[in-house]
Amino acid sequence: MAHRRGLTIGQLAERTGLAVSAIRFYEEKGLVKPDRNDGGQRRYERADIRRLSFVMISQKLGFSLAEVQKLFRGLPDGRTPTKSDWTRISKSFRLTLDARIHQMEQLRDKLDGCIGCGCLSLTACALYNPDDQVGNRGTGPRYLMGDAVDDP
Repeated sequence: MAHRRGLTIGQLAERTGLAVSAIRFYEEKGLVKPDRNDGGQRRYERADIRRLSFVMISQKLGFSLAEVQKLFRGLPDGRTPTKSDWTRISKSFRLTLDARIHQMEQLRDKLDGCIGCGCLSLTACALYNPDDQVGNRGTGPRYLMGDAVDDP
């Protein structure tokens, strides 16, 4: 399947399950950087299979493409990422996932209490948002976004 001069975009699509258009999109975002043969056709490294698979897994875990791009900036071009490269990325993801899990647990626990009180109003909630302190910080779901004032 792979030629000495790299994988074609069709071969990469077949190996990753991505549409050719998605591979081109990820290429535009700098996540894969194919070479061009004498005829101008893209040729991908085998490491690009892993890179694109990692992108898909990361997005399924809720990471944005911008977050993935930031992590990929530290990866080497032109060689297969090493175990230590992936370990570094995994540690970063783990920290982010742990923070999200903590945030979700807090949301779950607060949501139970909020629904139980019956008011269902953040502006009137004396327990979680006295005097609409959070509203003074801007619009949007401030507690969910993690930048609210300290909880009472």
